[in-house]
Amino acid sequence: MHTHDVDQELVDAATEVARTRCQGDRHTMAAAARAADGRIVTGVNAYHFTGGPCAELVVVGSAAAQGAHDLKTIVAVGDRGVVPPCGRCRQALLDYFPALQIVVATPDGLRAVPVGDLLPHTYVWADHQLDAPSPS
Repeated sequence: MHTHDVDQELVDAATEVARTRCQGDRHTMAAAARAADGRIVTGVNAYHFTGGPCAELVVVGSAAAQGAHDLKTIVAVGDRGVVPPCGRCRQALLDYFPALQIVVATPDGLRAVPVGDLLPHTYVWADHQLDAPSPS
């Protein structure tokens, strides 16, 4: 598949985690994100009938635990290649990282697109929070 301005090292990292770690029903998707400092953080989903976090959200938590609080690009990979984030992940990724690029598969190959482009007419959680009262 042809890629357009895509962090191929990131796609390869997620693909390798999916290939080697996602075996069985509990871990079916892998994700990898590039932090602002250049690090790649990976994770896998934790499927459970009650819900469970998607691979992208596991990466967000893992990145925070490692001190990587500014993610620039993320990709999710399953057994059939690159998969776009679900609606819940799109919203969470937008709220945590409004400038995040998401690697998605298109008919023309892989592309990195802004997370906001995946959520037309976006609801931004931070825009709807009450302002903290100013100290008197």
